Amino acid sequence: MKFETKKLKEFCTIIAGQSPESKYYNMEGDGLPFFQGKADFGDLYPTIRVYCSKPTKIAQKDDILLSVRAPVGPTNLSPGEVCIGRGLTAIRPDSSVNLKYLMNFFKYFQAQLENKGTGTTFKAITQDVVKNIEVPIPSSAVQQRIVSRIEEISSNLDEAVQTLRETKQQLMVYQQAVLKMAFSKANNDASLRTFQIGELLTKERKGMTTGPFGTMLKKTDYKHAGIPVLGIENIGRGSFVPGNKIFVTKEKAEELKSFELTAGDIIISRSGTVGEICQVPKEYEGSLLSTNLMRISLDNSVIRSDFFVWMFQSKGVVIDQVKELCKGSTRPFLNQKILKQISFPVPSLEVQKEIIDNIDARMSACDNIEKTVNSSLAQAEALRQSILKKAFDGRLV
Repeated sequence: MKFETKKLKEFCTIIAGQSPESKYYNMEGDGLPFFQGKADFGDLYPTIRVYCSKPTKIAQKDDILLSVRAPVGPTNLSPGEVCIGRGLTAIRPDSSVNLKYLMNFFKYFQAQLENKGTGTTFKAITQDVVKNIEVPIPSSAVQQRIVSRIEEISSNLDEAVQTLRETKQQLMVYQQAVLKMAFSKANNDASLRTFQIGELLTKERKGMTTGPFGTMLKKTDYKHAGIPVLGIENIGRGSFVPGNKIFVTKEKAEELKSFELTAGDIIISRSGTVGEICQVPKEYEGSLLSTNLMRISLDNSVIRSDFFVWMFQSKGVVIDQVKELCKGSTRPFLNQKILKQISFPVPSLEVQKEIIDNIDARMSACDNIEKTVNSSLAQAEALRQSILKKAFDGRLV
C-alpha cells in the first residue's frame, strides 16, 4: 500500500532553536529548562541540566525535538515548556497526524536525514531542509494501526535492547571495580608519592599544551586531506578512536608546530564530556591538537603513560577531583589551572607495571564482552529499521 506524502511544513508548526546569551544560563532552576542539542537527549525525554532565565525560542510539552547539528537526526520529546538552542528544532504536528506515528517516522528517517547534513567540521541541516521533509500520511485510523503494529512487533526487541544496555552499564561498573582494586595496591605501596602535574611532565619539550585558539585555526583552514587534526571524537574510554574529520595543509601544520603530537602523548577532552583521555598511537604521530583538547607529555622515568591514563579514569583517584574542580559552570570546562590543582598518587615503576598488567588482563575479557554487546545492539537497530521501513512502505497495515 502506497501512502500519499506531505511536506512537514504542511501539517506541523516548526520552531527553529536560537541560543540565548550565556549570561542567562544557570543551574539553579531560574527560568525554563534549556536544551542546546543532542547531548541532553535520553531514550525519550532529555535530561535537564541547565536553565535559561531569558529564553528566546520555546518548545511546548511533547513537541518533537529534532537535532539539526552535530549530529543530525536524533529526536526526543519536550518534557514541558522549554527553551531550545540552535542545535534543535521543535516540531508540533496538527491533529491530522498521530504524534507516535511521526516520532517513529523520524526514527526511520534519521539516517537519510543525516545524509542531508552539510558542513566541513560539524554536519548540520537548514530549516528549509526540515520544512520540506516528505512524510507518508495515511488516514488517522491507518496511522494508529501502524503505531500499534510497530509497538507489538518491537516489544521483544525493546526488552532485548534494554538487557544489552544494562549489560553495558554493568561492564562499566565492573571496569571501575577493577580500577579500584588495582589502585588500592598503589595506595598501600611503600614507594607511593603524591605529585602535582608539573612534576610528572617531560623536560624535553613543553609538557602540557592546550589546543590552538580559534584565531589560530579557523574553519577556512580545514581541508579534506593533509595533516590530521585530532578532536574529541578520537577519544574513547581510555582508548584512541581512529579516523578524523579535519585536515590542514603542511604549510598550516608548520605554523601550528607547537601543537604537534608524538606517539605516546596523552590527549584529554576539555569540553563536552570533560576528562575523556587516551594515548596517541604511533600511526598518528605528527597529527595536530584541536581547540577542544589538551596534550600532556609525561616523564616516563617517573610515570608510565598507560598508568596515567588508567589512573585518570579511576573514580576516587583523579576523575572525581576533575569533576569537583569543574563544578559551578553551566558548561564544564577543563583547563591547565584545574589540572595543576590535582594530586596524582604515583608508586614505583615496578608497581605501576604490575598494576597495568593486572588491569590489561581483566579489561581484555571485558572488552570482548563489550564488542559482542555492541554487535548485538547494531543487529537490533538493523532489525528495528527493517520494521520501520515496512511500516512506512505500507507493508504493516
